[in-house]
Amino acid sequence: MNKYIQAIRENICSICVDSDENGVCTLSNKEICAVEHHFPKMIDVINNNETESTDELIVLLREQVCAECNSQNTEGNCNLRDDANCSLDRYFPIIAETIRKVDSEA
Repeated sequence: MNKYIQAIRENICSICVDSDENGVCTLSNKEICAVEHHFPKMIDVINNNETESTDELIVLLREQVCAECNSQNTEGNCNLRDDANCSLDRYFPIIAETIRKVDSEA
């Protein structure tokens, strides 16, 4: 798990809109990073499905992770995702690429 976390910090946190110029998270103690919160489930989506298609992985992400998120309603609508405020949704293609790269180096 540590190899994934390090890769995410290098590749995602460094470009996240919720970080400063040094890649340090600026979220307050009252805010939760969706990537960090849902990280184990995202790894499962990426590693436990044989698809290479990022679009298919996004569908699986929404079915398996977003469906359990409090920000998504029962109809599948998410105000955070709609406002581009969900880091999970915003960075998922890069996250998937990063996880695959870590796996290929193992």
